Order: sequence, then C-alpha cells, then structure tokens
Amino acid sequence: MSQTILTEVREASKSSAVGGGEELTVIPTGPVIGAEVLGIDLKNPLDTATIAGLRQALLQHKVLFFRNQPITDAEQVRFSRYFGQVTPAHPIKNGLVEQPEVMENIKSLKALRENILSDVEQQQLRANSRHFRSRGWHTDITFVANPTSISFLRGIEIPEFGGDTAWVDLEALYNSLSDTLRGFLDGLSAVHGRDDARIGFPLPPRRDGRYNGAFLAEHPLVRIHPETGRRSLFLSPGFIRYIPALRQGESDTLLSFLIEELAGRIDLQARFHWTPHSLAVWDNRATAHWGPVDDPYFSNERIVHRTTVDPDVAHGPGGFQSRQILGEPFYAHH
Repeated sequence: MSQTILTEVREASKSSAVGGGEELTVIPTGPVIGAEVLGIDLKNPLDTATIAGLRQALLQHKVLFFRNQPITDAEQVRFSRYFGQVTPAHPIKNGLVEQPEVMENIKSLKALRENILSDVEQQQLRANSRHFRSRGWHTDITFVANPTSISFLRGIEIPEFGGDTAWVDLEALYNSLSDTLRGFLDGLSAVHGRDDARIGFPLPPRRDGRYNGAFLAEHPLVRIHPETGRRSLFLSPGFIRYIPALRQGESDTLLSFLIEELAGRIDLQARFHWTPHSLAVWDNRATAHWGPVDDPYFSNERIVHRTTVDPDVAHGPGGFQSRQILGEPFYAHH
C-alpha cells in the first residue's frame, strides 16, 4: 500500500465521536489491518456516538487495540454488549462460574491436560486423519453454523515478554488472489469440525446441560460481510476439514495452498504485544488469529478473558448459507 493511501487511511480513522468532551482517536498500527484506540475509558458507560464510531473503526481496521483499561469482567461484558447480544463463553466449554459469559484461558492449565488415548490409539488416529499445517491460526468457533461476529480478549496476567497474538485480514487475502481463482472459490463450501474426545481430550459436561460433543458445520468458502458487503475467505485453518464438491486430493491441495497463503502473508497481518489491562476487539467475520504465537518459547503465566457477541450465519456469493451438520448452533443471551 502506498504512503499516500496510508496517510489517507490515518486521516480517515480519526473520530471526534466521544462522550464527556474527550476526543476519541483511532491510529492504524499498519496500512492493512489493526488500529489502536486512544482517548477512552472503558470503565465508563459509552454514548451512542462513541459506540457508532468504534463500530465503524472496527469494520475498517478489523481489529482494535485498547491499552491501560483496568476493567472488571462485568465491565467487559457491558462493553461487549454495546456491539451486540452477548453469548455464553463458548459452545463446548464452561465460562466462569460468577460470569458465565467470560471464557478464561490459562497457559499453565493447558500444559496439564493429559491425552486419554494410548500410544497405539494416537498412532491410529494420526494414520487415519488429515491435518493441515494450521499452526495456531483459526477463526473463532467455526465448527458451529453461526460463529460469533465479534470477539473481545482482555489481558489479566501478562508475561513481560512473549504471549503475542497475531491477526490476518481475510478480506485482503481474498482480494490478493487472481480473478480466476476468486471466481472458482466463490462457488465452493467447506466443512469445519471439532471433536475433542476423538483426539483424546474429552471435555467436562457443560454446567447448563447443553450438548458439547462432536461438531460439524458447512460454510461458504467465501462469505459476504453482512455490514460492509465485502467478500472475504471463510478460512479457519484450525477447524476447516474438506471441500465437499472436490475430490479429497483436490480439496487437500487447495486448502493447503490457501492456508499457506494465510500463514505466509505477513504483509496482511497485525501482531499485538499484550500489556496488563490491554484489550483487543476483532471482527470474527473477516479475520483469523493465532495466539499466543510463541507459546512453546515462554514459561511465565498468561491469563486472558474472552467474550463474544452475535452468532451469525454466513452467506456466500452464490446464496449458500452456513448449516449445522452435527451438534447445535450457538446462541446468545437475550
């Protein structure tokens, strides 16, 4: 992107839509994706103009970063609610007992999980499974027919170094492909899935009694954003499995190419170094993310709290709508 366009992006990102006489400023962290928001205190209620300004900034930059926001879980839920109907913490995992809308990720607990499969069973699973080199890239909960629209992640306990999260702009990735390939992808769908028990990590029952077993959902491979009308790849490497319209070898080859493009296009990515009391908000309909990107290389504790809003059924250019194959669609609190 040229310096002229970058300057225009920066100028277009500044907004004075704030309550309380403060000036809200949105400063891009890069020319394609990401922006930092200044001049706002999320402990305070926000007025309508500020909320509208933040939403427009989110649609433009895909992910917004807020620093020095020492808010509580309840205040995070309140802030999330400005953007839509808040969901439970996760389709298959329990939220916090005192705040069921909040999912807590604790690095040290993840390392304590034990695989219940025997060595032979793990070898059998590997021999009969196809795995893409997804690294840690994913779009949140695409194993349901209606993944959430916007995610909010807040740093609770943050290591001095390490623990970064990266995002990639799936709209820019789609636009970087040739016209011929985009036209082909526009007519395809892909199946996404998750089954923790199958890979040896069965989950405890949900406290609300809802289903949390195996999930499969089919989505358009290209989705049309419901607010901007722009197209993006619906590519969630951690959950995407196959393209039904293609033979297995064709499906594997095409998805491997797209996933390698996603991972390798550092020019279409943003990386955020967390600090205590920082918050990231991203458009789950137009991005994939990976965090922490350097998980094996740091040992200090990392705790983050996530909330999400507005489960949304994706629509493709040809009219295909996401559908649930196995498991239940997600839902929001009313």
